[in-house]
Amino acid sequence: METAVATQSRSRSSLLPMAIVGMLFFLFGFVTWLNGSLIPFLKILCNLNDFQALFVTFAFYIAYTVMALPMSYILRRTGYKDGMAIGLAIMAAASLVFIPAAQTGSFPIFLLGLFGLGAGLTILQTASNPYVVKVGPAESAAMRIAVMGILNKSAGVLAPIVFTALVLSGLSDFNTEAIARLEEAERTVKLQEVSSRLVMPYIYMAIMLSLLVGLVKFSGLPDIEEDETEDGESKSGVLQFPQVVLGALALFTYVGVEVIAGDTIGLYGERLGLANFSSLTSYTMVFMVVGYLIGVFGIPRFISQQQALLGSAVAGSLCVLGAVFGSSESTAIAGVLWGWSGVPVVPDTVTFVALMGLAHALVWPSIWPLALEGLGRFTAQGSALLIMGIAGGAIIPLFGFGPIAEATGETRMGYWIALPCYLFILFYALKGHKMRSWK
Repeated sequence: METAVATQSRSRSSLLPMAIVGMLFFLFGFVTWLNGSLIPFLKILCNLNDFQALFVTFAFYIAYTVMALPMSYILRRTGYKDGMAIGLAIMAAASLVFIPAAQTGSFPIFLLGLFGLGAGLTILQTASNPYVVKVGPAESAAMRIAVMGILNKSAGVLAPIVFTALVLSGLSDFNTEAIARLEEAERTVKLQEVSSRLVMPYIYMAIMLSLLVGLVKFSGLPDIEEDETEDGESKSGVLQFPQVVLGALALFTYVGVEVIAGDTIGLYGERLGLANFSSLTSYTMVFMVVGYLIGVFGIPRFISQQQALLGSAVAGSLCVLGAVFGSSESTAIAGVLWGWSGVPVVPDTVTFVALMGLAHALVWPSIWPLALEGLGRFTAQGSALLIMGIAGGAIIPLFGFGPIAEATGETRMGYWIALPCYLFILFYALKGHKMRSWK
């Protein structure tokens, strides 16, 4: 009887920490996927081409590489709870940078604010992901991360809708061609009107983040305990674990294609002249939520974490081919998938980009437990290394997708870069995660 009572007590005691971590994952998604709407917006506001506009993702995601190791040292000194509070405070300060950025229309100041948001998210991600992995059985870790992913991507669905409502509501013909047709004085007034609307969303974000600092600081969120293992005791450094090094590379490729699917779909839609281009990121996020639901109910009951990763790589590759070779005039696929719902349908090629979200939804939750297996006392370092893989969201869209799209003159040709990324994920699913030695 005492054992049952103790078990129930532990379950109740973990409820609040998991609820807090769930709130943080929702926050990750809202801040991260706001970029999908911000890119075409800043492209018009700051008169950028597609390549220049992708510096939005570069500034945001490169922060993960630059700040991952410094933030891991902070976590080592402060503990996970205080480290999370510091990360939230950094993000609150970075949100305020958008006020002078919007008032001046300065693209470099926008990039500074984005880098600050990424830096704050780095410490939050480094702490929260291993916590979710370690809080329960290893074989169901992907399912738990999938639950957090639902919260994350649900915020990604809401972010473009909220952005459109707060910033672009009531504005007609706000696109590159319509702005270019205006006289210079009229164009300046129009851009100033729109940029001023950007201030309030980030003020609201700063207030929300400040409140979360207090919530996390005074919560009962415990630090995770790292178990010693045979592997962990026989190695002298995290780089001696092939499964985590290759896992970081797999996450590098995954985050690159995730950002491409979520953040460039608006650019592609704007190029095709779609009226709802600013909210297209929501389409990708909806499909990702569906993918996470599959993970919640399917792992490990029907499929293993390794099988989920394998299926994701194959399905993602097929979506790339559909995006490149599909029709940009037909809307048949969207009509079948959601034409009955009243949601605006989009061309088949755009639908395939959105479907990439469904295809790769389970990559992140599958890689984390596979990569951290057997790390023992190196878990925190392994987590920091995996977080550095998020830099793929900075590098691959800017130096892969952007140049290909610019060189060919067709945005959809840029999606070719996602194919080798999915193929590397396929390698990790088949062999990479099993490797325990470089020999």
